[in-house]
Amino acid sequence: MALETVSTSPAFGGVQGVYRHASAATGTEMTFSVFVPPQAQLRPCPVVTYLSGLTCTHANVTEKGEFRRTAAELGLIVVCPDTSPRGAHVADDEAYDLGQGAGFYVDAVQPPWSPYFCMESYIAELSVVIGEHFPADSGRQGLFGHSMGGHGALTLALRRPGRWRSISAFAPICAPSQVPWGRKAFNAYLGDDEDVWREHDAVALIQAGQRLPDLLVDIGLADPFLERELQPALLAAACDATGQPLVLRQHPGYDHSYYFISTFMSDHLRWHAEQLGSGTP
Repeated sequence: MALETVSTSPAFGGVQGVYRHASAATGTEMTFSVFVPPQAQLRPCPVVTYLSGLTCTHANVTEKGEFRRTAAELGLIVVCPDTSPRGAHVADDEAYDLGQGAGFYVDAVQPPWSPYFCMESYIAELSVVIGEHFPADSGRQGLFGHSMGGHGALTLALRRPGRWRSISAFAPICAPSQVPWGRKAFNAYLGDDEDVWREHDAVALIQAGQRLPDLLVDIGLADPFLERELQPALLAAACDATGQPLVLRQHPGYDHSYYFISTFMSDHLRWHAEQLGSGTP
């Protein structure tokens, strides 16, 4: 699978790159970033993939996430994909929470979205691309994300048991079938059958018996979307009722921004390194 290098820059003894490829899943070109730590010069390294939130591209976390120093210390490859297919020929919507920049990590089945908006399949495809082109230990992979991407990390891992060995999230949309962001997107991409929506809802999947490895979730108590869109209390209740391990950390004063994410990014990378057996926990 051909890969175009957009840019590379040295960072903390490793390399931060941005790349582009033609995706079979989306039928479009897709751009993503990869940080390769210095340890990869000697051996394959575990991979942690970060899924971004609404309106974001790969660039937001790459530029603001402050992950490279810790990733270099721990020997983690960090992959940051885009949040949707893009292009003048790709369906879009004027609203920020639907269409380009708002793929919700599902495979759309409804027009006009279905030809391109196949983000669940794309994340699986990207894993193959990383294994082909980078010094990745494909047997040790973790998944995390923020907001819409936190939803993606939880649900993709729940829907593909064993595929990712470590999971965490910043301010995830925990029960998308029950909140405005998720209901709008699911109705557009998946149709009006709410039973289908529940197959892409972390709370519903846990209630139905799906399980994750140990789970870390951070939320900011000053997050303006906390009650209306994120609903971490529903996740905590589902985990408590089913015995799903959960470390839920609640931080006074923190909001939904990258100031919040970057503050706790190192904690998440250390969590993944411990679960994946890399570096110093």
